[in-house]
Amino acid sequence: MSKSTEKPVSIKTVKLGKITGVFGVKGWVKVYAYTDPMEGIFNYQPWYLNLNGQTLAVEVEKGQRHGKGIIAKLVGYDDRDQAASLAGSMIEVTSDELPELESGEYYWHQLEKLKVLSVATEGEPVLLGKVANLVETGSNDVLVVKPCSGSIDKRERWVPYLPDQFVLNVDLEEQTITVDWDPEF
Repeated sequence: MSKSTEKPVSIKTVKLGKITGVFGVKGWVKVYAYTDPMEGIFNYQPWYLNLNGQTLAVEVEKGQRHGKGIIAKLVGYDDRDQAASLAGSMIEVTSDELPELESGEYYWHQLEKLKVLSVATEGEPVLLGKVANLVETGSNDVLVVKPCSGSIDKRERWVPYLPDQFVLNVDLEEQTITVDWDPEF
């Protein structure tokens, strides 16, 4: 059926997209990519797909823009039924394939799960929660901060990711983001 192999357990991967469905009858799949531009996801090989608890490594044979989205033909998936078996799979790539960023720039996956501390009030910083995910709004990205053990309350907060305005410091070693954000907001 396919030339897929299991991913070695020791490889750290990053989610770059998702297979959302099938396209046509020749094994093509619809892809929702987190990359910008969306076609950038085709620069990474292999794709690791999590399918029913099994991780498969697949190669992209062809990929292209189609309408407002993108579609891909994966090696070894040659008909609609084979392609349909991949629907819903997250697309991951090894983190060492990602390009190095400039100092002070971060990939979203690096910010997720970091503790968010507010210094907007007098005294000690206040733990607002942890970054659950980020949302692209068009004007700027937003940190979705959900409560965690030790957080000030049980509220979810959306903090604009605006360095030097609301985001004062990101410390990957300490796993914290310091923000100037009113805990009451």
